[in-house]
Amino acid sequence: QVQFVESGGGLVQPGGSLRLSCVASGSIVSLYRLGWFRHFPGKQRELVASITSGGNADYSISVKDRFTISRDNAKNTMILQMNNLKPEDTAFYYCNTVPGLDFSWGQGTQVTVSS
Repeated sequence: QVQFVESGGGLVQPGGSLRLSCVASGSIVSLYRLGWFRHFPGKQRELVASITSGGNADYSISVKDRFTISRDNAKNTMILQMNNLKPEDTAFYYCNTVPGLDFSWGQGTQVTVSS
């Protein structure tokens, strides 16, 4: 069973940046499309960015041109660089395979954007 551990969240002012990290326990994830999801209270998790094993990335319209996703298959890690953060980016962020049905969810990391 693969486990995901997210880190890097915190409190940041609007316009600021954060770098989220994801570490997966199993090397098998290198074969999967991986994604960063976020969860707003009372709503379903939404996919904000994803990346194939070959490095092709996709972004939701809400984060495109502000967030950058990357991965290191040799280290089973994934990064989400978030720039120009907005209050509406405030949420818990999680990593998993896409569409999130293969493995359990980690604890997530909280991102709060507020002045």
